[in-house]
Amino acid sequence: MYHRKKYIFNKNPKFTPPKKDKQRPAFINYAMKMASLTDVARSELNYVIQPKNPSTGVLLNRKRRLNEHRACAMRVIVKAMIYHFNITSDLVQASVEQLADECNLSTISKAGNKSITRVSRLITEFMEPMGFVECQKVWDKVIGNYAPKMITLTPLFFELIGISSKKLRNAKKQQLGWINKGLIKRGLKKITFSEARRIGKDKRIRGILKHRQIKHIFYRKHMKAKKFFYMDEKIAKQKILRALVARYSVLELTTLGAKGLKKQINIEYYYLRKLATSPIPKFR
Repeated sequence: MYHRKKYIFNKNPKFTPPKKDKQRPAFINYAMKMASLTDVARSELNYVIQPKNPSTGVLLNRKRRLNEHRACAMRVIVKAMIYHFNITSDLVQASVEQLADECNLSTISKAGNKSITRVSRLITEFMEPMGFVECQKVWDKVIGNYAPKMITLTPLFFELIGISSKKLRNAKKQQLGWINKGLIKRGLKKITFSEARRIGKDKRIRGILKHRQIKHIFYRKHMKAKKFFYMDEKIAKQKILRALVARYSVLELTTLGAKGLKKQINIEYYYLRKLATSPIPKFR
């Protein structure tokens, strides 16, 4: 029984917005306030809506209400999703990992591996089947697998916190008007809701893929640096020398000279050692 009580990390999670972030639109602040006043985990919608398989549309059976640990996670995740919500595109401008981190729902194992299972399962096993969110996978050609999901908030999500579809539409109109006002000032044409949605989606996809590429490149460099770190210094420098000879032209090597080339080898070697021993930065 003792172990059963300890199986959840952070029984009382709290959403902490990113530091030095931009001021949120008035509608976002209003929605955050409504979410604070509403127990989204015990909303009547959770009991009257029949969940569906997002892929097939087949109705799923609900056996019981959310357990208290998942309910606690949902209460903070809803606030985090609202905070990162883009009003015109309907997208959450944050990954599942970022949401988990900001809500203190991610965990690190003794081996140093991060887990965001508590949040990802809440989204895929409850919020998406219930129709509160829609998730889309994006294929990353660089990594060769799927990038973090794009999360869309549905009108039903806002009904969960007491905001009607009409109020949501009015907020969208106001936000689009503000965007178009800025475009007109720059001498550009106004855009429609569908165009704003497409632009927001394209921008989000580019951001996700660019982030993944940066992350992938870093890990490749880090692993390469670690190999050099465990090599004999003389062997490592010989490998660096061969790489520099292949990189530079004959004229560039002549200009560098033996002394300059040796200096460049030392710079590369100590850079790789530093990279190998530096802590891995947080990627969200």
